[in-house]
Amino acid sequence: MAFMARAVKVPPNSASLEEARQRMFEFFKTACRSLPTVMHIYHLDEVVTISQLRSSISAQIRKNAKVTNPKVIDMLLFKGMEELNNVVEHAKQRHHIIGQYVVGQEGLVHEGGSVKEPNVSKYLKNFYTTNYF
Repeated sequence: MAFMARAVKVPPNSASLEEARQRMFEFFKTACRSLPTVMHIYHLDEVVTISQLRSSISAQIRKNAKVTNPKVIDMLLFKGMEELNNVVEHAKQRHHIIGQYVVGQEGLVHEGGSVKEPNVSKYLKNFYTTNYF
């Protein structure tokens, strides 16, 4: 219930594309400043570094780089602020953070581009190939 007391406030709409862009940069700075807290809350030190999380956040922002409507940018920023608030207030579990920001949409990928196979015993590999789910 503590996170409901600090609900995300809706800022007024951006007047121009430049103002929306400035808000986006402020959001990125805020998200990067909260990364040490997120690393501590979710015990992510053994899984990922802060720089990898920072690049994941920047990739999420760059995904919408072609948007030029300030109202759409404000809506995306609101969604990002809400997501950041949920993460910092521990409204997500550790595996949610790892799945969304560490592993990402591509899955486990080696540097060479091939899909990483988890450490599975020969018995389980044989079981998976012979049984249908």
